[in-house]
Amino acid sequence: MTSDAKDRSTAVLDVSGVRWASEQNVVAAVLGRRPGVVGVEVNPVAQAATVTFDPRVTSLAELRRWVVECGYHCAGQSVPSHICDPMAEPSHEMMKHPGHAEHEVGPSPHEMMGHGGHAGMSMEAMVADMRNRFLVAAALSVPILIWSPIGREVLGLHVPVPFGLREDVWALLLSLPVIFYSSWIFFDGAVRALRARTLDMMVLVAVAIGAGWLYSVVITLTGGGEVFYEAATVLAAFVLLGHWFEMRARGGANDAIRALLDLAPPRAVVIRDGEQVEIPTAEVAVGDLMLVRPGSKIAVDGEVVEGKSEVDESMVTGESLPVHKAPGSAVIGATINRNGTLRVRATKVGADTALAQIVKLVQQAQNSKAPGQRLADRAAFWLVFVALVGGGVTLAVWLLAGAGFGMAMLFAITVVVITCPDALGLATPTAIMVGTGLGAKRGVLFKNAIALETSARVQAVVMDKTGTLTKGEPEVTDVIVDGFAESELLRLVAAVERESEHPLAEAVVRYAEQRAPGGPQAGTFENVPGHGATAEVDGHRVAVGNAKLMRAEGIDLGPLAARREELAAGGRTAVIAAVDGRAAAVIGIADAPRETSAAAVAALHEAGVEVIMLTGDNEATARRIAGRLGIDTVIADVLPGDKAAKIAELQRGGRKVAMVGDGVNDAPALAQADLGIAIGAGTDVAIETADVVLMRSDPLDVPTALAIGRGTLRKMRQNLGWAVGYNTIALPIAAGVFEPAFGLVLRPEIAALSMSGSSFIVAVNALMLKRLRLPRPASQE
Repeated sequence: MTSDAKDRSTAVLDVSGVRWASEQNVVAAVLGRRPGVVGVEVNPVAQAATVTFDPRVTSLAELRRWVVECGYHCAGQSVPSHICDPMAEPSHEMMKHPGHAEHEVGPSPHEMMGHGGHAGMSMEAMVADMRNRFLVAAALSVPILIWSPIGREVLGLHVPVPFGLREDVWALLLSLPVIFYSSWIFFDGAVRALRARTLDMMVLVAVAIGAGWLYSVVITLTGGGEVFYEAATVLAAFVLLGHWFEMRARGGANDAIRALLDLAPPRAVVIRDGEQVEIPTAEVAVGDLMLVRPGSKIAVDGEVVEGKSEVDESMVTGESLPVHKAPGSAVIGATINRNGTLRVRATKVGADTALAQIVKLVQQAQNSKAPGQRLADRAAFWLVFVALVGGGVTLAVWLLAGAGFGMAMLFAITVVVITCPDALGLATPTAIMVGTGLGAKRGVLFKNAIALETSARVQAVVMDKTGTLTKGEPEVTDVIVDGFAESELLRLVAAVERESEHPLAEAVVRYAEQRAPGGPQAGTFENVPGHGATAEVDGHRVAVGNAKLMRAEGIDLGPLAARREELAAGGRTAVIAAVDGRAAAVIGIADAPRETSAAAVAALHEAGVEVIMLTGDNEATARRIAGRLGIDTVIADVLPGDKAAKIAELQRGGRKVAMVGDGVNDAPALAQADLGIAIGAGTDVAIETADVVLMRSDPLDVPTALAIGRGTLRKMRQNLGWAVGYNTIALPIAAGVFEPAFGLVLRPEIAALSMSGSSFIVAVNALMLKRLRLPRPASQE
């Protein structure tokens, strides 16, 4: 079934109960063959399936029913009820429709994060279930080993068999709980995989355990002989042990989402009819007035209408220092009010809050697949096929070589077990989940796995100047005084500028109040549009403005004229102050760099990345900022509409280019770049054209994003290399290739431990990404 892209929708389904990475093949195979389904991507770590389908042919309800039919529990993905939109519909799916029109409806709280699992089992319950099955298998494998040839010949144990039974009969009785309880998940999973006409790890383990056990049962029932009960039960115990540890490690990969989900407070205090009422956060409506006491969490996004306080936003934006809030300040839900009492008007609730958008964005990234993972998934399927064929060939070759059936069976089972591709299936999803979670903790949000992988390959970073490298607001940089004390002059100038609403006047007042506070009041103020302003201050006539105002006032600049030209040549705006008809000072004003801009450029250089400034400002201003920050290349005098063309020109040079901008004015350039990075998103995290969203206005988060991308890609490559290398080396050893020359024999139980250990190593290696060294925010220096 084919359909145009415009007729497609995408749903993210929570497919709980995927115990092994290779089980994703079952879900993908079942859904992929259904009418109307265009594409399926399953993430075994996130327990989610992203399905692209034609809504004219199939529906969300049918997608869920098909997942349930293949043996898994299925719910939608969203966020808990105290984050979700209380008015959301109950169909429990996240859907994206054509044309970027998007609506979202969330599951009930218990369905979130897999709380509906395999037959309604959560990840925590699955881990506990795996542990219990292992404990049963381990407890019964020990006595089976004691009364086996290994116990007698290797361990030197000679223990009488209870009740006068034969050793193989006693082992058969002990093995029954291992086979029909501990190992039942393997047989059940194998049946589901075969019904879906696919192959996965469950098939391999079920074949290995089942073949060894059934062969032994036949030998026992026909009079006795060499049996493999110890191999089958110890194999089951080791597989369960390895995957118990692996599942615990996989659970750690989702810590970031869990931490985000736990941030929002379940209840809020609102003021209604003059009374304080405590209600569930899900019932807060836009326009409600919330009372936020010191130490309390702000329930939803809003605007302060009364009170002043410091708010800790680190858990949402990554900003380590508390942020001052006053009437008119925007606040973010789930942040902590530190000292003063605030009254906050709710502006965004439910799925519109910044926290809900962050959760959605992180889940979206974790559910996506990197290009390398698609190849690994295909390889994992064929590896299962190779394992089954290899087991059969190994059995036949050893029988033809004259070996006994027992020995040939032992080698065949070992081949089947050791070739399980679970590590291959876990190689990249675990790393992606840890990487996106690590970014979320620092306020760096990757929209998908491709963005994460692309960030690792960036060679040049193009940064917009105003609002990105600079604060986007004027600041006094120079004060050159002629014939006056600087403090006295600043008091006179500030008195005039306080009466003006011009942004340059605000910059002068801020500077003066820091150095000469408490100045006099101005009288007879007169604003001269396009020129400046004049006023009477303490009996002096003070004029503050540009050269045109000085000429109009008949004032000669004298020696200050040359200094004015120097400032202008250096990219600064020169404001002239005159007192009683005499030029008294030149004040240089410029858009000042952010405190972390120089550190960000240095960190990018250290990572081997070229830094380019792209701005519409004049060359002199751009060069001045670039010189202070150590930027390599400056492209100035660029119109907003031409920025994308400049990015394309850089790309034609063969470089992977990232563009950093504010996400609005720079949208075309962000879309053109290989990696678009929107900086200073704050509460607006759903920026369409960006691949990466930086919550803070901190340029240092740019090298942080690239460092996370490089670290994640490195872990993905390490994991894939380990998984491929392990199978390449283990397969010939398991087949007994080295037995004739070196006597090297790998028993099935050791193969099981090796295979499970391989998957565990992959998961733990991905978790080591949490220790990645990242550029430190300036506030932590």
